[in-house]
Amino acid sequence: MKKILSILTVAFVALMATSCDKYLDVNKNLDAPDENSVPAYLYLAGVEGYYTAQYWDGRGLMPLVQYMGTSGNGSTYGTSHTYIAASDYMGEIWKMTYWTQGKNLENIISKAIEAEQWHLAGVGLAMKANSWDMLTKEYGEAPLYQAYEPGRLAFDYDSQEEIMTKVREWAYQAIEYLEMEDKTNYSNTVNPNDVIYGGDFSKWKKFAYGVIVRNLSALVNKSDFASTYAPELISAAANALATADDDAAVQVGGGGPDAPSSGYNNFYGTQRGNLSNSYWQHDYITAILSGTVVEYTAGNDTREEETVNLRYKYKVSPTQFVADTTKATGTYDPRLAAKLATYDDPEFNDINDRDAVMNRYYLGGRFSGRTGFNVGEAIDIDAAPNVWGINAAVNVANSGNGRWLFRNDAPYILMTASEIQFCLAEAYFRTGNKSAALEAFKKAVALDMDFTEKYLTPGTKGDQNGGGDKISKALFRTLANEYLSGPYVGGLTTGTLTLSHIMMQKYVALFPWGALETWVDQRKVWYDIDFTGDYPSKGNGWSNTRVNPKYDDNPTKVYRGYYFVSSDKIDTRGNSLSTRNEGAPSFRIRPRYNSEYMWNKKSLEGLKPISGTDDKYSCSPMWFQYPGDAPESLNY
Repeated sequence: MKKILSILTVAFVALMATSCDKYLDVNKNLDAPDENSVPAYLYLAGVEGYYTAQYWDGRGLMPLVQYMGTSGNGSTYGTSHTYIAASDYMGEIWKMTYWTQGKNLENIISKAIEAEQWHLAGVGLAMKANSWDMLTKEYGEAPLYQAYEPGRLAFDYDSQEEIMTKVREWAYQAIEYLEMEDKTNYSNTVNPNDVIYGGDFSKWKKFAYGVIVRNLSALVNKSDFASTYAPELISAAANALATADDDAAVQVGGGGPDAPSSGYNNFYGTQRGNLSNSYWQHDYITAILSGTVVEYTAGNDTREEETVNLRYKYKVSPTQFVADTTKATGTYDPRLAAKLATYDDPEFNDINDRDAVMNRYYLGGRFSGRTGFNVGEAIDIDAAPNVWGINAAVNVANSGNGRWLFRNDAPYILMTASEIQFCLAEAYFRTGNKSAALEAFKKAVALDMDFTEKYLTPGTKGDQNGGGDKISKALFRTLANEYLSGPYVGGLTTGTLTLSHIMMQKYVALFPWGALETWVDQRKVWYDIDFTGDYPSKGNGWSNTRVNPKYDDNPTKVYRGYYFVSSDKIDTRGNSLSTRNEGAPSFRIRPRYNSEYMWNKKSLEGLKPISGTDDKYSCSPMWFQYPGDAPESLNY
């Protein structure tokens, strides 16, 4: 197995087209490379490249958090909140942590320590911390201490609390190594093989601090968050990613159809077609960015039809938290034109025309159908475009190289400075420091504008098949500056800032690459389910067929306008979740089928409060959601 993993890593190094043209020279046996003969730096590009796993699993996570709707397998997770039986779908982060990175990442760390290459060891530990943080946030409990014991055929599960604590230990150890003095200069080998930071160890140190921030941000429900976790989070944030230049991203070669291999192209790009016409922007993210969230209130759960704006069938809420574009003197958020797709201007004739850009129409689909619900009589089409937004009704080929993060050469985003500031803003807000929360919030939104602009590739006038973004960088920056000084950012005060402002802006900032962290945030507030006590249960949050939502006039609701497909008395949400769930939403993804349900099933059986072999296991809440320890049993 060790030799197979070495082969995989060396092959990926070649695939990523690094400078290691003679990579096979390190092997004594070309048919079965010996891991002892492979230097640490040669593992690096392969290990980093396998972070594509979060994009693979994003196909289910994006529908789950209502970034995307889909008619594909992801609908099982986003619409039904369940799993695909006997399938490895949604098991990529599990596979990445234990296998494709797995022992290869362990080899980076051990070999670097042996060679006293402390900075490289720090890079390895920072990635290990990040990967395990992702693992436990998606799947919960997992084998930790026995993970790489040779000869084992079964592995005991360890608690999420233990894993999350170990994540921070690894991150701090990474920082310690990154602050040590290397005994030799080996940058000429590391720099070209580091496809994230190009060997800039100062940025890896910031990344390690960022892992700590992200890890602690999941613990806001803990009863000792203010006294124990918040101070640590605030301290780590001061040393984490600070500018868009610090953002962590795996560089992708691209090349479209001319690439040496399909893996050179982004997983969400047009060439690989993994989103194709079976994915579209959800009506929720579309409503937030366009300022068209329709309000449902207790006792008034039927929408009121619009009589003024013929683009929309229903009146929108008078209280928006990101934009209010539909108002005559409304506030326009230019991220709308960058992050979402539209049928307007298919040949990029008006990408620098302010009025044309601001007047475009954005349509979102629902959970498993592209037909939008708030389509007015002035609109000829009612189907949401695909993510590339050129000619979704025809095929992927008409979208050229794609746009924004959906381009063939777009990088895989791992972490941004904007995200760190949002975590900081939430921590300050929850601990009562509204002034510091407001300052961090404003920085966070400004940094997301920088991030969004950074990856814009404006399309060429008249070239429908070339692909690209439908806004120029110059116009985006002008509109961004106006937005930042407007009522939703610059105009907010310590008295008007709410947790909804922070978390809904963070929701926008993490679209679509950060769906896993967005899911963490939504689970922290229990999906805004209406219940009493520390956590919901059957009869106290949901029934066999319906979830009880907080309505938008409830001041404790965080994600205004967000509802499940099974939300009670909401006329756009009329279906039930999977019958497996018995009414409960999902709070975790089941572990990888071929690893755990085929070979480690006995270990799954003993998990609590719901057994890992129970059909409702995905409905077992995470340890981080509870104020204290998880209960021994649940009323499910």
